Amino acid sequence: MKYRLLGSTGLEVSTLSFGASSLGSVFRETDDREGIRTMHAALDAGINLIDVSPYYGATKAETVLGEAISQTSRDRFYLSTKAGRYGIDTFDYSRATIISSLEESLRRLKTDYVDFLFLHDIEFVQPDIIIEEAIPALNSLKEQGKIRFSGICGLPLALFEHMLPKVQVDAIISYCHYSLNDHSLLKLLPLLEKHQVGLINASPLSMGLLSTRGAPDWHPAPEMVKEACMRAAKLAEVRGADIAKLAVQFSTSHPSIPTTLVSTANPDNIIRNAAWIEEPIDEELLNEILQILQPIHNVTWESGIPLYNK
Repeated sequence: MKYRLLGSTGLEVSTLSFGASSLGSVFRETDDREGIRTMHAALDAGINLIDVSPYYGATKAETVLGEAISQTSRDRFYLSTKAGRYGIDTFDYSRATIISSLEESLRRLKTDYVDFLFLHDIEFVQPDIIIEEAIPALNSLKEQGKIRFSGICGLPLALFEHMLPKVQVDAIISYCHYSLNDHSLLKLLPLLEKHQVGLINASPLSMGLLSTRGAPDWHPAPEMVKEACMRAAKLAEVRGADIAKLAVQFSTSHPSIPTTLVSTANPDNIIRNAAWIEEPIDEELLNEILQILQPIHNVTWESGIPLYNK
């Protein structure tokens, strides 16, 4: 496993990190014991950053992860959770809720601190509440030693372009913007460098777009994006390859993107993902896939308020 420095945090994080959303049965019904084994397998593979949220599985992911954490040494990994989003349409970024939310997360996670607390999907609210209440709450929690670093996350890149000049945070999580079909995250790198903000990339499979199973019914991508991604996945299959492998290799390969989150509740899957990034990428297949995806390159979808979707 390779490690890269995360912004100005001083932390060296594994290029592949573990997203614990699957432990909350977000994508399918999962066995809690298998989910716990998956977390331990991730650590054994050299992964040292774990991300979760109370939103995932209505707190189930945090609860299962807490059981896994109680069975190992806390100093083996960096732990990230979130606050502010608690349901499909349930958001609360008030100071009081951010503080109480973390306390509840700490109890579920069976720890007395987290390394990162991210404000979850902040594109759904006006920026004033984030600037005036949520960020000061994070700063207060840092002073108390309950969190080491603060962050924000969301889908639209315009969100970060708007917020980073206005708030001081240590890291961001961006998803679906550095994958085989979308490289637009790269345009954000100069801004992150300017403000010395760490970057966590997520969803190398573009929330299931890059799969021969096809995107899930709820996926918000335009139909032309879904169709192109399916063609790419089928070409990889014809070539005797797995597009998931190519996608994970591609998303973890950029030296300026410190780490990429993948989520699974299957220990074999996380072991396989960790092994993939140690193998050389098939450049010929990669070029063929990128050519198929070129017509929908960087095509995304709206998320949140109009301010971030112009």
